[in-house]
Amino acid sequence: MNASAPEIAIPAVQSRAAPGRLTSLDIFRGATIAFMIVVNSQTSEEAYWPLRHANWNGWTPTDLVFPFFLFIVGVSLVLSFQSRLARGFSRRTLVLHTVRRSAILFAIGLALNGLGSRSLESWRIPGVLQRIAIAYCAAALITLYSGTRARVAWIAALLLGYWIVMRFVPVPGFGVPGRDIPLLHPDANLAAYLDRKLMLGHLWEPTRDPEGVLSTLPAIATALCGVLTGEWLRSEREPRQKAGGMFLVGVAGIVAGELWGIWFPINKKLWTSSYVVFTAGCALMCLAICYWVIDIKLHRGWWSKPFLILGSNAIAAYVIAELLGGWLSWKGYVFLRSLGSPAMESLLHSLVVLGLCFLPIWWMYRRKIFLKI
Repeated sequence: MNASAPEIAIPAVQSRAAPGRLTSLDIFRGATIAFMIVVNSQTSEEAYWPLRHANWNGWTPTDLVFPFFLFIVGVSLVLSFQSRLARGFSRRTLVLHTVRRSAILFAIGLALNGLGSRSLESWRIPGVLQRIAIAYCAAALITLYSGTRARVAWIAALLLGYWIVMRFVPVPGFGVPGRDIPLLHPDANLAAYLDRKLMLGHLWEPTRDPEGVLSTLPAIATALCGVLTGEWLRSEREPRQKAGGMFLVGVAGIVAGELWGIWFPINKKLWTSSYVVFTAGCALMCLAICYWVIDIKLHRGWWSKPFLILGSNAIAAYVIAELLGGWLSWKGYVFLRSLGSPAMESLLHSLVVLGLCFLPIWWMYRRKIFLKI
C-alpha cells in the first residue's frame, strides 16, 4: 500500500504541471502583434480614429495594443516557468535566463532606435522593447520569489504608489498637481520632469517620452495582471469556469478603470493606474472570448491560422515591421493615392506592411524556425 502511493501521486503531479500549450493565447498574441504592426505603420495624422492614439487623456483601440502585449507576456511567463520548474529547472537558472533575455530585448530596442538617430546625442533611450524588457524582468522575478497574495500586493503598491506620486508630489519648478498646475499637464508632470532630467535629448518627444522611466512602474503592474491570469488558467478549475471568471473580472476591471479615471484620468502616454486597470480588464475579456472560442469550442480554421503564425514569432514580426517601416517610403505606393482619402491610403499602406511582414514569419513557421531569446 505504502509503495503504491508515490506511483499514483507522481504522475498526478506531472500531469498538472505538463506544459498544456494554450492555442488561444498564441492566437491572441498574433492578433495583438498584427494590430500593433497596422497602427505603427500609419502614415497620416488623418488616419481613421481606431488607428490613432488618443491625443492625451482618454483612449482609442490603438491604446489597447501595447498593454495587451505586456499582459500576454505576464500570462506566458507563468506557463513557461511552471513547466520548466516541473521539469527540474532551478529558480537560479530561470533568473539567469530572465536577465539574459531582458538584456537582449533591451539591446534590440536600442538598436532599432539607433536606426532613426543621426547621432549619439539624439539616440532615443526608452522604447517599446525596452519597456517590455524591464517589465518582463521585474514581473518574472516577483513571480519566482513570491506567492499570489504578494503579487496582488505588488500590483496594488505599484498602482496606488504611482497615483500618489503623480497626484501629490510637487513637480520642481511647477508646483503641486491639481493645485498649482493642472493634473497630468503634458509637460508639468513628475514623469516628464524626471525624463527630462535623466534623458533630455534622448526622448521620443522633446520634453517627454511615452515609455519613460517613472511610467514603467505601472507597466510592471500590467505584466503582473497577466501573471495572475496565467495562474488562473493553470488552476484545476473547469475550462468554462476559467473563461467565465476571466470575463467577469474583465468587466469589473473596465468599470473600475473608468471610475478611477474620474480622479486619475486614463492616459496611455503616462500609463496611469486607471489605464492599467481598464486595459487589463479589456485584455481579460478578449482572452476569455478567445479561450472560449478556440480552446473550449475548438472553432479553429483558416481565419485563425495567420494569427497563430504571427503569434509564434511575435518579437521577430515586430522587429521586421520596425525595419520595414524605416525602409519603405510612402512614395513607393503612389498607386494607392488614387484609391481614396488620406485615411484610406494610410490604412492600405499599413496592410501592405503587415502582408510583407507576414511572409517571412510564415516561411519561418513552415520550417519550424522559432526565434527564442
